[in-house]
Amino acid sequence: MTTQPAALATRCVHAGELDDPHGSPHTPIYTTTTFKFPSTAAVLDVVEGRKAGALYTRYGMNPTIQALEEKLAALEDAEAAWAFCSGMAAESALFLTYGRTGIVCLGDAYGGTLELLSAQLPTLGIPGYFLLGDELDALPSLLKRGAGLVFFETPTNPTLEQFDIAAISEIAHAHGAFVAVDNTFASPVNQNPLALGADFVVHSATKYLGGHSDLTAGALMGAKNALAPVWSWRKNLGQTIAPEIAAQLARSLRSLPVRVERQNATAMKLAQAMRSHPGVARVLYPGLPDFPGFDLAKRQMRGFGGMLTIEIKGGGDAATRVADKLKLFALAPSLGGVESLVTQPCTTTHHGLTPEERARRGISDAMLRLSVGLEDADDLIADLNQALA
Repeated sequence: MTTQPAALATRCVHAGELDDPHGSPHTPIYTTTTFKFPSTAAVLDVVEGRKAGALYTRYGMNPTIQALEEKLAALEDAEAAWAFCSGMAAESALFLTYGRTGIVCLGDAYGGTLELLSAQLPTLGIPGYFLLGDELDALPSLLKRGAGLVFFETPTNPTLEQFDIAAISEIAHAHGAFVAVDNTFASPVNQNPLALGADFVVHSATKYLGGHSDLTAGALMGAKNALAPVWSWRKNLGQTIAPEIAAQLARSLRSLPVRVERQNATAMKLAQAMRSHPGVARVLYPGLPDFPGFDLAKRQMRGFGGMLTIEIKGGGDAATRVADKLKLFALAPSLGGVESLVTQPCTTTHHGLTPEERARRGISDAMLRLSVGLEDADDLIADLNQALA
């Protein structure tokens, strides 16, 4: 008799938790840097991989971190997961492991990711290639030239563009390349890229996984054999998450489905309200039927997320005035927290791009990116209306 796999909400609460001898329902925080053994033979069993166990915290071999990683893997139905000190740490370790022959970045991405791929990694001899959504026909030729990793967000930051994970994975795998999907905007509640054919899922756990704007962390999920070589990069670059942050993140994951499902519903209400506002030129939200990627979003997402972007009539100066007048929406970068945030991408996440490059990517100065929190939907709509008035 087979056991029915636990639902996501159950996994968020119970996966990875240690059986504490004192009865704690949650894994304790092991702040120790090193762990003792009864014998040299026992040390070698752990060092040489014959037995699982704690060894040294910088290696990630710490019970609190290992418990978190088991929970993270369960969220994406992955064989394994590594926890990092930030999302950028997770990306850089992945890129250094699998991108040395070239990395193809599709569509828009976080500004730090674009800078890493275009400015830092090329100094190490790692080429970066950039294709927009309407340039995917060029992907096979880049893969034939030797690019070994295809990386993309879906939905993207900040236009919420959708990329077909299954179709892109099929193309990449036909050329022997790996596929990594940044699932930060969607979260595991709304989308599971591994189930659609991707090899790796990366998260800025600072965002929805953390969910309270009080921790910085990253996560990388995938098959055990594929993740194994990433471990050494994380260890030797000092990118491992701290035990205290690991425990804090595990705490947040227990409420992940409740938070994200509420944010999904509220974001949809805001998107519908803003569509009819005379001061709004355009609303970008995957759950709207007139959104360009709506059909694809319905096919590969279970929920449409808590992020939406509105374009204000009157241009960049008008958008700045609206952002400055908002009261419930805090004017701040980042996303995914219980509080609603607003940011003008041209001043924060994509400020490092030239105006010409932002225009090429469809990121106008009039755009405001909204991260919807857990406030009442009507109160948030009222806040937007008063700022737009």
